[in-house]
Amino acid sequence: MTITSTQNQAIKELIKLKKSRERKKQGYIIIEGRHEIFLAQSANVKIEKFFVCEDFSSDENFNVILKETRAEKVSNEVFLKISNRENPDGYLAVAKAPELSLEMIKLSKTPLVVILEAVEKPGNIGAIIRTADAVGADAIIINDPKTDIYSPNIIRASLGSIFNKQIVVADRKSTVKWLKMNKILSYATTPAAKKVYFDCNFAKASAFLIGTEHEGLSQEWQAAADDKIKIEMNGRIDSLNASVCAAVVLFEAVRQRRKRS
Repeated sequence: MTITSTQNQAIKELIKLKKSRERKKQGYIIIEGRHEIFLAQSANVKIEKFFVCEDFSSDENFNVILKETRAEKVSNEVFLKISNRENPDGYLAVAKAPELSLEMIKLSKTPLVVILEAVEKPGNIGAIIRTADAVGADAIIINDPKTDIYSPNIIRASLGSIFNKQIVVADRKSTVKWLKMNKILSYATTPAAKKVYFDCNFAKASAFLIGTEHEGLSQEWQAAADDKIKIEMNGRIDSLNASVCAAVVLFEAVRQRRKRS
């Protein structure tokens, strides 16, 4: 049976979840896209509901991957109503929002961590998550979030890699305490720093602090960090996009660690 009306109760409930406030209230997230749903399921994210539109979908057997979750078929009109994309691929799922605390983070022998403060652009957050996944970073800690971390836009911008990483929302004070407890050195990225990033030793347990493009890291975080670093700028601008900054320092850490090993 195919759902053809947007007045269907399940569809009405799903449309409500398009609002961040409602998602937080119910503890659910919306995952759209076959690739993103597959990565979420592979990471043991609990899929509650699964919707498919055959007019868009390209794999009739994809729902088998979701094991016990039954796919609800919906019409073209209904899917366009529930979709957050201009060019949907016909797959959308509702899942329980992952919950992780600082105490639950599992660290490698030489941790590599990203800490974001008040970063609000979904594109930047998604790109940083993708980079963190690419370099094999242990975790991403978000202080003072300005947006829903598991919003459809961030999930899409991360290409689903958000489900591959340990992501925690925590306050600055708790984060500083956690870093010290785990003996992880913190590096505040700021144009005001005197030290250039490649002059530091990131072969040890390291955490990079990234702030907003407009205001940068707070004075509190700069004071709490173990060191301050900058990316040398030779043009007329004094800073880079937050996601580019994260990529530069993270891959430098990888380069140093590979060289040392």
